[in-house]
Amino acid sequence: MTTRITRFETHDIRFPTSLTGDGADAMNTDCDYSSAYITIYTDSGLLGHGMTFTIGRGTDIVCYAIRELAGRLIGRDPESFFENMGKTWDWLCSDSQLRWIGPEKGVMHLATAAVNNALWDMFARARGKPLWKLIVDMTPEELVNATAFRYITDVLTREEALAMLKAKEAGKREREALVTKVGYPAYITSAGWLGYSDEKVSRLTKEALASGFNHFKMKVGTNLKDDLRRGKMIRSIIDDPANYPSGFKDPSSPELAGKNAGPTGAVLMIDANQVWDVPQAIEYVAGLAEIKPWFIEEPTAPDDALGHAAIRRALKPYGIGVATGEHAHNRMVFKQLFQAEAIDVCQIDSCRLAGVSEVLSVLLMAAKFGIPVCPHAGGVGLCEYVIHLSVIDYIAISGTMERNVLEFADHLHEHFPYRCTMNERGRYNIPSNPKEGYSIEMYKESIAEFEWPNGSYWVGARDGKILST
Repeated sequence: MTTRITRFETHDIRFPTSLTGDGADAMNTDCDYSSAYITIYTDSGLLGHGMTFTIGRGTDIVCYAIRELAGRLIGRDPESFFENMGKTWDWLCSDSQLRWIGPEKGVMHLATAAVNNALWDMFARARGKPLWKLIVDMTPEELVNATAFRYITDVLTREEALAMLKAKEAGKREREALVTKVGYPAYITSAGWLGYSDEKVSRLTKEALASGFNHFKMKVGTNLKDDLRRGKMIRSIIDDPANYPSGFKDPSSPELAGKNAGPTGAVLMIDANQVWDVPQAIEYVAGLAEIKPWFIEEPTAPDDALGHAAIRRALKPYGIGVATGEHAHNRMVFKQLFQAEAIDVCQIDSCRLAGVSEVLSVLLMAAKFGIPVCPHAGGVGLCEYVIHLSVIDYIAISGTMERNVLEFADHLHEHFPYRCTMNERGRYNIPSNPKEGYSIEMYKESIAEFEWPNGSYWVGARDGKILST
């Protein structure tokens, strides 16, 4: 009997993280980490969860767009989508009237991400595999068919992608065994928010060291003198051998080459969240050369490929690289960043790009251009998502995780039954539950508490109750 999609639900879920300064940076000063969330139901009991990440106001607008897109799924057989997820992605983007208010960017693209991710979650659940395992078990032909190629074939054809994937087939099982044993490398951001006091930054940095991390990111961009002071404080902690009772990494090891690692092998990165014009970025980051960052993330407008290229050229004498991608709204922006030699590190986002099928296209382009992928995470649900994407990249596409690090921020994981976890080496554990799909299912109790505007938390806030976070 054919299964049919029968209905869907959307939820505007907002967490009051602005009260504690979580997520605060030079551009986004009052983040309430939020999720525009969808669950798609079928008449067989099979379902799929998806979301896109927002930071508060406007989440309701994204939910409205999700409903417009998801309405097209009603009555369809999900297996007809699963047999070629690349074509499914093209179809999701093909409504001409909805496309007009993009195209392939902004609110509609965020909504497409939620719906596409929900379909991938349903696909993985239908096959009884975590999302990463579903994809790495595909043949090269199946993986190519799952990928979005429109507008990028001038730099990557389907035939080139197929050849790349076939070339990586031989070592897939060995890479899968290794990454499931040792975990995927990570860096931590949640010690370096601008909204935190020096005492809190110091404490969280030391806790991160004790948890096995050796890559750290701090936010910059509001005051050069203050950023330099905070950077020196963090460096004084992560470069001190006394803080490594079990030993530390050799800064000359291949995985740390070109990362400005300190004497303990610790790496510092900085992130401006798009706050500067190009000349400002160059001058400001040159002023932070003393703290030896590996890269500056999002130094200017996220879709200014030539601006990023100019910044990269200017900072090269300082040994500081450029990273971006968190707000690169589609695969074409990444294509131009690669073509312009504008970035040293590619930072895909699981929700800014319109779901897994578009992410695959960027992973393939990054592999062709030899650019390491270090995905953006943090927020709510993003860490749960992107561990799947990094494992796919390592096992099936790039074949390397030597220089890659996946962002981790220790916020809001308790709201997910299949939450991400870290091992004692400061690495992500690899999702293994055959029921978890894309790991983004949220507890019903969390939805009931934090749904805007009538969840119990927000009703209590309006009633003037003192609420904990």
